[in-house]
Amino acid sequence: MEGKEVKTAFLGEYRHNLDAKNRLIIPARFREVLSPAFYVTRGLDGCLAVYNSDAWQAKMAELAKLPHTRREVRLYIRSITSKAVESELDGQGRLQLPQFLVDIAGIDKPCVIVGCSDYFEIWSEQRWDSFDSEADDSFEANAEAMTELLEKL
Repeated sequence: MEGKEVKTAFLGEYRHNLDAKNRLIIPARFREVLSPAFYVTRGLDGCLAVYNSDAWQAKMAELAKLPHTRREVRLYIRSITSKAVESELDGQGRLQLPQFLVDIAGIDKPCVIVGCSDYFEIWSEQRWDSFDSEADDSFEANAEAMTELLEKL
């Protein structure tokens, strides 16, 4: 994302529970930077990704630049867009997730909301704890790999 200016910053980790109607309280700090309508879709590593309107449009523009003649590009784009839903928060700051997205993310009740700069993720608590532990174990190696990637840009 060379030269991309990050206008919103979703930061931090928040733990909440999904209620019986698949509603999830979104942290107040995140609500401040969500547009009235935003998008939820399948994310990487078994989570859900949530984009405000500007970040979603930027994501769609990036996907449009990929060569659609490549099968893996078409598969990836379909996986993102076919599972995407436009959403709004209710009056109490809750997001209602469709059941198919809850199933994709393997969410039972406990969830973790994780800020990722220009979007945020929703994880099942069990998946997040496992993923976070793995990420902690490889933090130094990942930092070195990122340095190498940045040098190539």
